[in-house]
Amino acid sequence: MAPQTNVQPVSGHRAPLRRILVVDGSEVSRTVIRRTLEEALPDAEVLVCRSGGEALSLLDASPVDLVSTSLRLPDMDGLDLCRHLRRHKVSANVPVIVVSGDANARLLEGGFAAGVTDYFDKSLGYREFARFLRSFLARTAGLVGRILYVEDSATTAHHIMRVMKNHGLEVIHTQSAEQAFELLSLAQSAPESRKAPFDVVVTDFYLRGSMTGGDLLHAIRARLHLGQQELPVLVLTSAEEPERQIEVFHAGANDFVTKPVVEQILIARIRSLLTIRQQYAALRKQAEEMHHMAITDSLTGVHNKCHLLRQGERFLADRRNQPVSVLVIDLDRFKHLNDSYGHLVGDRILEALGGLLRECLREDTLAARFGGEEFVVLLPRCPLEEGCRRAEEIRQRIEHLYPEGIQVTASVGVACSEQHLHADLPSLLAMADKALYQAKQAGRNRVCA
Repeated sequence: MAPQTNVQPVSGHRAPLRRILVVDGSEVSRTVIRRTLEEALPDAEVLVCRSGGEALSLLDASPVDLVSTSLRLPDMDGLDLCRHLRRHKVSANVPVIVVSGDANARLLEGGFAAGVTDYFDKSLGYREFARFLRSFLARTAGLVGRILYVEDSATTAHHIMRVMKNHGLEVIHTQSAEQAFELLSLAQSAPESRKAPFDVVVTDFYLRGSMTGGDLLHAIRARLHLGQQELPVLVLTSAEEPERQIEVFHAGANDFVTKPVVEQILIARIRSLLTIRQQYAALRKQAEEMHHMAITDSLTGVHNKCHLLRQGERFLADRRNQPVSVLVIDLDRFKHLNDSYGHLVGDRILEALGGLLRECLREDTLAARFGGEEFVVLLPRCPLEEGCRRAEEIRQRIEHLYPEGIQVTASVGVACSEQHLHADLPSLLAMADKALYQAKQAGRNRVCA
C-alpha cells in the first residue's frame, strides 16, 4: 500500500494558452498592441480592455496569467489598478507590468509598494514590448529561486521537494529548525563574494525538537534581523482554526498553506513570495546606486567634496590613535591645458586622474575631488614620512600618465595628524593646502610637507 502524503497532485493535462490582459485607454494603442502580441506570441491569448473597472470585471469572471497596464487610465492610474488586483485572491499573485515613459525613482518605489512586478519603457516601441513580454513569460514559466525547506517528516519532505524542484526551484532541505537557523546564520555572515542567500524559507510550523517552526520564525526576524521582504517565509500548517493561523502571522510569517498541500496553491504562494524578494532586491540595488551617485563625482569616479566633508571627520575620529596623512593634489597649469586643448580634453584628463587614484589607492583610503582640478586623499595608518613617499609615487604616476597623449604634472601638499593630534579636518586641509602652495612656488611638479 502506497504511503499517504501531504501533497495533493494535480492531474496532468496539456498546458493552456498563456492569457495576457492589456489595459490601455487608447483604442489605437490597444489595437496595435493586440496585433503585435498575437504575431509575436502565438501561444498566448491576448485580451484587451480600456479601463481599470473593465479589467477588474473581466478578472472576476476569468483569470489571466499576466496583466499589462498603461500608467494612465480613464478611471484610475495603473498603480491603483495594481492595488485593487493585490487585494483580490483571484488576482493577488498575477504579475503586473506597468507601461510608462516616466519610470523615475519615485514611481518605481511607489509601484513596487503597490505590487507592480516590472516596468516597461513605452518609448522603446511595440515590437520591443512584445520581446519583453516573451522574455518575461519564458522566465516565469518555471520558478527561479533558492528555497530553504524545513520539514521533519521524511515522506512529506520527499513529495514537497519533488513538487518544488519540478517547478525549477533549488531546494535545500533540513529536518530541524536548529539546522535551518545555522544555515541562515552562515549565509548571512559569509563574505559578500561567497554569499549564497536563500530567497524564501518554507517551514512546517510544528517541528519536533527544542526549536519549533515558530521559534525559527522569531529567530529569523529578531536575531538575524531579516524582514519579511528581505527573507519571506511560507509556513505549512495543518491548523485550520483562525486563532492558530493568526499565531503564524504573529510569529513573522508572510503567508501560510494548509495541509494537505495543493500543488497549485503552494507554487502560487512561493511565486508571490519570490516576487516580493525580487522587488526588495531591486529596491535595495536602486537605493545603493542612488547612494553611490550621491557621494561620487560623476566625472572622475572618486568621492565628491560633500562626502569628504561629511565623512572626513568621522574618518579621523575612527583613527584617532593612528596617524592619518592628508594629501592635496593639484594639476599644474590646468587652465592653460583647458584653453589650449578645450574643455572636453580637460574633462578626459580629470577622468584619467580619477581612474589613476582609484587604481593605486587602497580600499580603506578616502579620495575625493575637492573642486576643479584639485583632489584630496586621506591615508590611514600613515605617518608623515610615509605620506610624503606615497604622495611622490602618485606624483610620478601622474607625470607618466599622458592622458590624451598630453604630459600632465601635479603638485602635492602633505600634512599629518601625528604632528597635530587635536587638529580637525579643515585644519589639516589648510596645512596641506599651505604645503601645496609651497610646492607651486618652488616650481610645481613636486611634493612639499
